[in-house]
Amino acid sequence: MSETALKAPGAAAPSGDANRWKALVFIALAQLMVVLDATIVNIALPSAQVDLGISDGNRQWVVTAYALAFGGLLLFGGRIADLWGRKRAFVLGLAGFAAASALGGAATTGAMMFGARALQGVFGALLAPAALSLLAVMFTDAKERAKAFGIYGAIAGGGGAVGLILGGFLTEYLDWRWTFFVNVPFAVVAAAGAYFVVREPEGGRNRSPLDVPGVILSTLGLVSLVYGFTRAESDGWGDAVTVSMFVASGVLLLAFALVESRVKAPLLPLRVVTDRNRGGIYLSLGLAIIGMFGLFLFLTYYLQVVKGYSPVKTGFAFLPMVVGMITGSTQIGTRLMTRVPARFLMGPGFLVAALGMLLLTQLETDSSYGALLLPAMVLLGLGMGTAFMPAMSLATQGVEPRDAGVASAMVNTSQQVGGAIGTALLNTIAASATTSYIKDHIAGATAKPQAELVKLQGMVHGYTSAIWFAVGILALASLIAFTFVNAGRPGSTTVASGEGVEDELPVPVVAH
Repeated sequence: MSETALKAPGAAAPSGDANRWKALVFIALAQLMVVLDATIVNIALPSAQVDLGISDGNRQWVVTAYALAFGGLLLFGGRIADLWGRKRAFVLGLAGFAAASALGGAATTGAMMFGARALQGVFGALLAPAALSLLAVMFTDAKERAKAFGIYGAIAGGGGAVGLILGGFLTEYLDWRWTFFVNVPFAVVAAAGAYFVVREPEGGRNRSPLDVPGVILSTLGLVSLVYGFTRAESDGWGDAVTVSMFVASGVLLLAFALVESRVKAPLLPLRVVTDRNRGGIYLSLGLAIIGMFGLFLFLTYYLQVVKGYSPVKTGFAFLPMVVGMITGSTQIGTRLMTRVPARFLMGPGFLVAALGMLLLTQLETDSSYGALLLPAMVLLGLGMGTAFMPAMSLATQGVEPRDAGVASAMVNTSQQVGGAIGTALLNTIAASATTSYIKDHIAGATAKPQAELVKLQGMVHGYTSAIWFAVGILALASLIAFTFVNAGRPGSTTVASGEGVEDELPVPVVAH
């Protein structure tokens, strides 16, 4: 037993790098840039489409090009971070993301815009897992880890809503191009700060040869999956290309799993995903994101089209959700994470979010923001923030340092795939319900104002129909968290450090 194993409860854990809290600032800044970029462009899309002459049929590629590159290359990016070193991958990812953002802001044609978005996705896939795995290897003490991941979880959950606010401001008062240019100062500050203050622990790299078949199969499989859901939204679930994408994805990912079980140095060691706790977290996080992404989309359209809010006012309308997420993550989650098992934060957190979603099933064309949307958003934010925080931490806790990059990449992959599924699935449900409602009610609307009202009512009916599914999905995420995630509170377990040994936390444990 080591000397540190005999520490009294509450004693300070082994100190990591003295600059780790400064490093957290720059890691969090980079994470905020990546997360808000997912929604900031949505607000600017109508203006960019007009300026660049992008057709209605092609405009989806502004979002899809990014999603395909980011979702498809995340596992590869995580493995590169383990191979090259997380700090190097992090700084390179930031530099590339800044350059791609500048290219997008300067775009003069649709093709140039699509290329810039794909490049953003490529470098985002390198940056995101590097950021999370840096946290995993730099913060090993239970209480410090809780605080660090509380901040990270709040940003991961609330960054999308912040993107709506910032996107509204930039589009309305400056120009859509600034939704891209704004990433450049973010990236420069984060890269410079990281270069000088991040000190990655020694001995945590995975220098095994790169699993090329695994890279090819996982990338093609994930790209096929994400594109299948994206295409389903625009062309329908029965479309021949949509179906072929899903079939190809299933075959490729099955082949990937078989390859990974047999090669000596796999891209994704199966021990990372077959661990009961990590598997439960990846699955429950992915499900929760399905509900969240659909909600952002529906509420944005509801507030702007039905309620007539401006882009800026719409962004501010999401602020209570952001505040709720920050509170749930940095106050509730951080304070309780070292006292109770993760499932008692994740399970109830997803249920509280489901309750907020349940309130939104009562949406009507004349619903009051203060009486209905405000409490629903607060509950959603509190629930998601409380659940995200321990999930982010536990997903990388106890993992071998050489696997930190791919374990972190799997967190991002579950979120990215969940976002693609949520957007496509819930949009399809909403569109179908809207069409049926209008078909059933439009005959009785003889005057034009009545017909317009029926269309708005049909739109809201479609949203509430889809939100009912989101309620069920969040309830399922809660059930999975309660069932699969059985780890004790972090203070009662060991956490892998960057040295390749386990640092003892502030309770007596036996060093291995």
